[in-house]
Amino acid sequence: MLRVVFMGSDAIALPALDWLVGEGRADVVAVLTQPDRPGGRGQKVRANDIKRWAQNRGAPVLQPEKMGEEECRQLTDFKPDLTLVMAYGHILKQEIIDAPRLGTLNLHTSVLPKYRGASPIQTAVACGETETGVTLMRLVRQLDAGPVADVERVKIERLDTAAQVEAKLAQACVPLLARCLPAIGSGTQLFQNQDEASATFCRRLEKGDGRLDFHAPARQLAARINGLMPWPGCAVTIGGQVVKLGLADILASSEGGSGPGEVVGSDEVGLHVAAGDGILRLRSLQRPGGRMLPAGEFLRGCPVVRGTLLPSHPMPPLVAGQPFPRPKR
Repeated sequence: MLRVVFMGSDAIALPALDWLVGEGRADVVAVLTQPDRPGGRGQKVRANDIKRWAQNRGAPVLQPEKMGEEECRQLTDFKPDLTLVMAYGHILKQEIIDAPRLGTLNLHTSVLPKYRGASPIQTAVACGETETGVTLMRLVRQLDAGPVADVERVKIERLDTAAQVEAKLAQACVPLLARCLPAIGSGTQLFQNQDEASATFCRRLEKGDGRLDFHAPARQLAARINGLMPWPGCAVTIGGQVVKLGLADILASSEGGSGPGEVVGSDEVGLHVAAGDGILRLRSLQRPGGRMLPAGEFLRGCPVVRGTLLPSHPMPPLVAGQPFPRPKR
């Protein structure tokens, strides 16, 4: 049985962890995760899902603020065959990467070399992709650039939000590990170098990314709304109130004669807004202090008349051909 150290801080890894310990496939000898942080209503300090998973199974938990010499010594003491990383949030030193007998592998939620970086799920949906996946790769010091063992692909449906795609990718880790782990354990798994010329990069998302420019095509706007749901979330200003958007698509037929951002109609399915090309349909909306509602229900309580103009704002790019500069702290 492989001795595995797991490094991660997000609930997306839970199906992979459950599979690893199921039926004696691996022994998770330690879990490294982010320190407890404030969160939720009231901002109470609480453990993340990965820490709670480890505590429920009696696995040792380490929560360093930084990965240094002491963490490297502790990792070596666990005598792991393999370290598996997913959504951890720390940059690892080379001696930590090299410590396990079989090395350190990473589960990255894109089809590499596309969408290297901090927000691959949201960016793939926001860019209108119809497919994404989980890549199992060797971890290297360069951002998500290690050689690839295999990929498990998933479809992005027309009305999928980032949250729904994340749930699919969490489950996709299981067949990927099932295919690769035996060969990794025996040392026979092949790894293929990535095509550096095809690499694209995404960045950590910010609250300002939820602004919309209605001069953009309706298809691009709908993808961005769905891709940034639930966080940071897109919003528009209606009657002086900031209204959050939960889901969008486009109308097959055009209601022409209007400028970008102008409300051109509505029905039970959505609020129709003119874009630079086509008509955007806002399918779910949320008033301040309220809950996210289907458009028909929202509009019965908060009518939006035809001709209302929704202001446009610049939309910062989410993807680039080279890594984004690290934000200043």
